[in-house]
Amino acid sequence: MRTVRGTVGGAFVLGILLATGACEKEYHFEPPDRDERIGEAEVLYSPLMFDSVTWADDEARAATGNEVFAAECRNCHGTLGRGGTDYAGQRSLAVPSLVEPGWRFAASMDSVRHRVFVGHVSGMPTWGVAGITHREIDAVAYYLLERLRPEVLEGG
Repeated sequence: MRTVRGTVGGAFVLGILLATGACEKEYHFEPPDRDERIGEAEVLYSPLMFDSVTWADDEARAATGNEVFAAECRNCHGTLGRGGTDYAGQRSLAVPSLVEPGWRFAASMDSVRHRVFVGHVSGMPTWGVAGITHREIDAVAYYLLERLRPEVLEGG
């Protein structure tokens, strides 16, 4: 028999669990392999999934993209998208600069959406499968290409 304490809906609860053979079974969680997750995301990805995403205007799209970048991307890529953050360094992540002139994904919105959706084996999460919505992916790609990169590249 085991005593359990906790809260439910703000109320303190004290309960007793009776140990039975079925309850004592030990479970081991093994997260999916990174390559496997990326492969699954790659199969699911299609540029067509963004065709139905609409915005009231570019300002709304950029504002949402800025929020997503701040919440999900900034730890690794930094406020200005240059990478090399302490967070990434502590985790031994090789995070590229998103704003360098020759960044290979800067050529198209679809290439940025694809990378965000699928992730990368070096540590980039598979955001499209386990993280953010298609709308948020579209917004962050727009923000990155149309607002952040020009601002940083023009500003030096």
